[in-house]
Amino acid sequence: MKKVLVWDLPTRIVHWLLVAAVAGAYFTGDKGGSWLTWHERLGILIVGLVAFRLAWGFAGSTYARFATFVRGPATIKAYLAGRWQGLGHNPLGALSVLALLALLALQFGSGLLAQNDDTGFAGPFYALVSEQVGEIATRLHHKVFDLLAVLIGLHVAAIAFYTHVRKDNLLKPMVLGKKEVGEGESAKGGGPRALFVALFVAVVAAYGASGAWVDKTPPPPATTAG
Repeated sequence: MKKVLVWDLPTRIVHWLLVAAVAGAYFTGDKGGSWLTWHERLGILIVGLVAFRLAWGFAGSTYARFATFVRGPATIKAYLAGRWQGLGHNPLGALSVLALLALLALQFGSGLLAQNDDTGFAGPFYALVSEQVGEIATRLHHKVFDLLAVLIGLHVAAIAFYTHVRKDNLLKPMVLGKKEVGEGESAKGGGPRALFVALFVAVVAAYGASGAWVDKTPPPPATTAG
């Protein structure tokens, strides 16, 4: 047995920041009132984290790359038949990762367009869309989290199953980075240049989601002839 690096530091940091940010967004959204300011801030943080993870899925180290763990039906079938061996996300775990990222994108996307409802919250871009679109976005923002909560619950249950039944601790490598294996190579790539690119994408995405670039200057008062 030997220890190999599976999850690089940026992957681990973003993973746990996402966990904390989603939990915080749920808490602040449920509390309402003045907490909604933090709900919006956490939403913008989630945008940046998801953008980073997407960029890191192309520029990061071996097992963080989508090309490494996103596979087709044949690989999933082989995994279910017990014929798959590998490090990082297994084929079903890969589907879970993609589903989580997609639901998070739908969640924060709908939040950006949400209209002012009984919570007093309105997304940064609510004024840029019609009232009908805003109402649809608001309903989505409230409903999508239910799906997200189910998927997160399944994700946690899968980790518990692997840890206690299959004796494969998936949590420890996501904390410490390394895993004891019989064979396999440590993750490579994801150096400083890749990190800079992913951080740049994250900052641009978060800034764009903040709405700070939108001109909020009220129009001048109308003048009447004569």
